[in-house]
Amino acid sequence: MEEMVVLIGNFGFPVAVSIYLLVRLEGKLETLTDSIHSLSEALVKH
Repeated sequence: MEEMVVLIGNFGFPVAVSIYLLVRLEGKLETLTDSIHSLSEALVKH
């Protein structure tokens, strides 16, 4: 049982931080993708 607690302590926090960062970056990546598409459309029109 103690080993399980140590494993969760060692790996649970990094996994939680990674998931949090991925969720935060997902929205920013979507915005960036939309901006790139808009830019390429604007370049095609000119």
